[in-house]
Amino acid sequence: MKLRVGVIYGGKSGEHEVSVVSAASIFKHLDRSRFQPVPIRIDKDGRWVLGAKEPTAISAGEVQDAGQVGALQVTEPTAAIGGGIDVVFPVLHGPYGEDGTVQGLLELANVPYVGAGVLGSALGMDKAVSKTVFAAHGLPIVPYLTVTAREWQTAPKEVTSRVAADLRYPVFVKPANLGSSVGISRATADGELSAAIRTAFEYDRKIVIEAGVPNAREIECAVLGNDEPEASLPGEIVVTHPDGFYSYEAKYLDPSGATPKIPADLPAETIERVRRLSVEAFRALDLAGMARVDFFLDESDGALYLNEVNTIPGFTAISMYPKMWEATGVPYSELITRLLTLAIERHEQKQQLRTSRT
Repeated sequence: MKLRVGVIYGGKSGEHEVSVVSAASIFKHLDRSRFQPVPIRIDKDGRWVLGAKEPTAISAGEVQDAGQVGALQVTEPTAAIGGGIDVVFPVLHGPYGEDGTVQGLLELANVPYVGAGVLGSALGMDKAVSKTVFAAHGLPIVPYLTVTAREWQTAPKEVTSRVAADLRYPVFVKPANLGSSVGISRATADGELSAAIRTAFEYDRKIVIEAGVPNAREIECAVLGNDEPEASLPGEIVVTHPDGFYSYEAKYLDPSGATPKIPADLPAETIERVRRLSVEAFRALDLAGMARVDFFLDESDGALYLNEVNTIPGFTAISMYPKMWEATGVPYSELITRLLTLAIERHEQKQQLRTSRT
């Protein structure tokens, strides 16, 4: 009997379009001989739609919310994930999906699901908190500052002074709880910094300002597993977009904005270091299932800096996570099957735990 796989996609975050494209790729590559997919779309207004038409978009620019056929509106999220769904594959990037919110709902519903749990998802989503955890584990990170909207509103000059004193230009300004490079800007002077901060605060009440790495190469690595995670061969993103960094436009809107190089052209020692640090970061955040770990490599001295961890990495046709595993010997369809298997195994282990003393 085929397992019914509920694929939850869309969502209320700024990464809605990317999520739809990721879901379309998962539907395309799912092993239909073993699994029966059940589309569960979350619209931008938060409405859950059960039985939505499977998305087919291949780029974020193609995604449109209108025109869904044969959809059944549901008023309660639990109704969408009930009714015989065996395992859920949440492919919700960003807030309200990658931050532990949906994971908490799935825990309450006692349904197996792909990826990290509530704690790991929340830690991975919050760039400021995850950096605190990385530092506590001795993992290499760049100097950074965390700024709240209240601090910026009441003392903008103090924030600017702290950046000048503690960091070095260029700096990168990011919403603390977002991904896919949404809301990220590069600033090379005080004037650009203020504009970058205002942009980031459009997406979050807390932002992270990071020191730029000179001569930085963007290295990524994929991790797969539960208690015994494995790391893929690392890849590299070679950016050619005018932004000068791996921005949203370079990732999803400009066909020639960035070129993946998999595997990355790195010395064997560096490859081993990337893979080891990726697994350490995965374990430090108490993750499960999957994660993409991003690094900056200073080409001038070979220093490696952990940038961030994505607990629901992109699954589009151009996404690095599946491409890195394919280069390591795990094809896309097999990767999805392994992730679903890991989800069920983890759920079965948790069912053995006692929930009361009687």
